[in-house]
Amino acid sequence: MKIFRDVQDVRRHRKHLLLSNRTVGLVPTMGALHAGHLALIRQAAQENSDVFVSVYVNPTQFGVTEDLESYPRTWDADIKMLELLNDELAASSPQNGRISAIFAPTTKTMYPTVPPSSELTGEGSFVTITPLGSILEGSSRPVFFRGVATVCMKLFNIITPDKFYFGQKDVQQTIVIKRMVRDFWLNTEVRIAPTVREDDGLAMSSRNIYLGERRRATALVLFKMLQLAEEQYALGRRTRAAIIDPALELARSMAAEQYRLPPSNRAVFEVIYFSLADPDTLEEVDQVDEGKGAILSGAVKMLPVEQPQPEEDCGLGDGRSSVRLIDNIILMPI
Repeated sequence: MKIFRDVQDVRRHRKHLLLSNRTVGLVPTMGALHAGHLALIRQAAQENSDVFVSVYVNPTQFGVTEDLESYPRTWDADIKMLELLNDELAASSPQNGRISAIFAPTTKTMYPTVPPSSELTGEGSFVTITPLGSILEGSSRPVFFRGVATVCMKLFNIITPDKFYFGQKDVQQTIVIKRMVRDFWLNTEVRIAPTVREDDGLAMSSRNIYLGERRRATALVLFKMLQLAEEQYALGRRTRAAIIDPALELARSMAAEQYRLPPSNRAVFEVIYFSLADPDTLEEVDQVDEGKGAILSGAVKMLPVEQPQPEEDCGLGDGRSSVRLIDNIILMPI
C-alpha cells in the first residue's frame, strides 16, 4: 500500500497497473473514515485487482460559512484502518483485490493555478452540473455540487479508474456524478453501495463525531421520517401528501417534545427539506409513478447544544456548531 502525494507519481503507478492488465477501483474520501467507507473499499476489492483510496478535504465544496477548518482530519487513524482492512482482504480470499494506493494530494496539487474559491462568483476552473446540482442540497449549499463535480473530474483525469465507488447516503451526489460521467463521456463506471447504518438506523457519516450524546439520540428524527414515509408507500399510498405529510407531522411532534424539555436537556433541530423526487431528475413529484419509484430524501440541522453540563459528551467541538445530516430511502418500482 503506497502513499502518493503528486499527480505524476500516482499516474506512473496507474500506468504500470494498466500495462499489467490490472483493474482499478477508486474510492474517494475526505478522510475521517468509518464503516461506510470500509464497505465501499470491500466492494471495490471484490470487483477490481487494485483499489485506490483518495484522502482529500476539498475546499471548494464548502461554502464560505461552512465547517472546512473544523472538518475532522484523522490521518493516522485512517491509515491504520486501511492497513487493517488490507490485512483482512488478504486473509479473506485470494480473489480479493488490495488497496495498492492512497492518493493524498495537497490543495496546491489539486488546484495548481488559481487558488480555490468557495465564493459563488469566485474565479477558477469548475464543473457545474445543472439543474441537478442546484436543487435539494444545492438550494442551500450553492457551491457544494460544483465543488464535488470539480474534484471528482480531477480524480477521474488523474487516476482514470475503471470503477468509481460512492455510497447511497449521498444520493444526490451519486446522481450528479452519474450525469457528469454520461455528459462528458468519461470512461468509468459509477458504482453505488447501500447506506451503512448504526444499529439504531442512523446513517454513518464523518460528521456524526460532532453530535455528542444528547444530539445523537435526537438525530434519528430524519431516519424515522424516512421510514414512516416509506411505510405509507408500502401501504399503497402514491400521492405526495399521503406519503410525506405523516413524516412532517412526526418531525413537528419530535421538535415540540424537545422544546418542552429544559435547555440543559434538549437537542433542538430544524428540518431543512424533506423531498419526494423523481429518481432521474430529482424534481419533486406530486404522485409516484409505480414504474419508476421515487427517492425520499431529507436534511436536518442539529442546532448547537444549549447549556452543556459538566462532563457531558457534546461531541467534537463541544457542541458549539450546528451539524447538518442527510439521509434517503429509495422507493422501488413495483
